[in-house]
Amino acid sequence: MFFIDDHRYMALALRLAERGLYTTDPNPRVGCVVVREGRVAGQGWHLRAGEPHAEVHALQQAGEQAKGASVYVTLEPCSHHGRTPPCADALVAAGVARVVVAMEDPNPAVAGRGTERLRAAGIEVDVGLLQTQAEVLNPGFIARHRRGRPYVRCKLAMGLDGRTAMASGASKWITSAAARADVQKLRARSSVIVTGINTVLADDPRMNARVDFEARQPDRVVLDSQLRMGPQATMLSLPGVTWLATLSRDERKRAALAQAGARCLDLEGADGRVELDGLLNALADLEYNEVLVEAGPTLSGAFVQAGLIDELIVYLAPHLMGDAGRALLHLPGIDTMRQRVKLQLTDLRQVGDDLRLTYRPA
Repeated sequence: MFFIDDHRYMALALRLAERGLYTTDPNPRVGCVVVREGRVAGQGWHLRAGEPHAEVHALQQAGEQAKGASVYVTLEPCSHHGRTPPCADALVAAGVARVVVAMEDPNPAVAGRGTERLRAAGIEVDVGLLQTQAEVLNPGFIARHRRGRPYVRCKLAMGLDGRTAMASGASKWITSAAARADVQKLRARSSVIVTGINTVLADDPRMNARVDFEARQPDRVVLDSQLRMGPQATMLSLPGVTWLATLSRDERKRAALAQAGARCLDLEGADGRVELDGLLNALADLEYNEVLVEAGPTLSGAFVQAGLIDELIVYLAPHLMGDAGRALLHLPGIDTMRQRVKLQLTDLRQVGDDLRLTYRPA
């Protein structure tokens, strides 16, 4: 049973959790509030993997006021020893009276065990308050545990006529400076950025997050089935890991790239192309939660046609690029209206001179 004040305190916990949006990976973003006699006695959020969880920060701030208090936490307190001790045990030791949880831990190995530990200690536990809002904070963490692959976003930019580049391939800059800054925030919240070897060979991109706030730099994956990437590629000199998803077992190329800092991710494939399902499974095994696909129309289209995109983010610029320009996506085999890829618009907002449209599969 939930009360009006419960919603207010859980909303505060959710806002606290958002402060870890760019730093907690691969851990979830979690916020916690300790309330004693109608007053917030302590609050905290998880900031980085390996550091104390939200509950520990909130309990430390509350001190003796935690005894007999109500605790609001956006994710079920952990009950196992990971990088840090179990938060459920910390709550029991603090003597709290009630714990309100927004959502159960999606990890099947631990789901429900944290709340069981609390109830076994005589603590009142209520689960499910503002669960939808809590799930929005951690789509990748949830996806990785529930379905065995990360949450995948695909970012694209186009003019009003659906073109992403001129016929010559020139594409700088389609969108405004504000839209490009917005993309940097997308990168900053992502665990890993995926692109194709043709993009790397054509543009030598950095694929890092250039932001003015603290953020964990995303790792990078280049789909490079034949190891065509050169050891001088700029991204190899930047912080974070650069993976080369490949079919090649050429030891000479592998050694040269390894010396430059690249790591090979050996995958299966067909027709000279890396199998995308296998790629996402491998990224989940590496504990990547949120994937951002920033690639050309062929690779982006392949992700869409394979049904592997959870969110399509399109920046629409207010200009026309001509019918000889390059299309947004390469989607072969769509010949009839019934074969259209149906999408649902979930968000629309103006960013600088451009529009940002967010879609999910219908």
